[in-house]
Amino acid sequence: MAIKKNLIAALTVACASLGAPAAYADDISGSAVAIDLTDGAGFYGAAFAMSNMGNTFSDHFTFSMADGTNLDAIVSSIARGGGDGMDITGFDVYNTAGLVQAGTMLHDGAVDVWTVSTSGLAAGDYWLQVSGTMNSDQAAAFGGAIAMAPVPEPGTYALLLAGLGVVGVIGRRRQA
Repeated sequence: MAIKKNLIAALTVACASLGAPAAYADDISGSAVAIDLTDGAGFYGAAFAMSNMGNTFSDHFTFSMADGTNLDAIVSSIARGGGDGMDITGFDVYNTAGLVQAGTMLHDGAVDVWTVSTSGLAAGDYWLQVSGTMNSDQAAAFGGAIAMAPVPEPGTYALLLAGLGVVGVIGRRRQA
């Protein structure tokens, strides 16, 4: 008799949960967008319509780089107040093997600011991933910039040292 009551109670709870509306957040991520890195720098961003409170996003911005490249990027969002607009929860660099470098949050609240920096990346395809949650039904947007710089070759350092040596010799001769 007790087993029958437990079975009926379990079936009642299961049926009630199936009939309840889903309380899951929608994923409002956009499709991957290529960053135009003309002259080694570029901009990226996304905008979200009103009525998305509680929804999440994870937007990807793709780019390719040459061997031995340094990367610096920033992303920010702004809202009227800390509980309005959106909350950026992650800003990371990925490649096909997985996470390359996690971002660092510099400021959270009405203005969210995140940065990420890497050194000496191998040639290949990468993407920046900006993740977050919509805090209100207000429209919101984020934007960022990326800059890449090649890592100097060892020969460059040798030339620099040789040039400093020549400047030192010339300076010493002038003093004499």
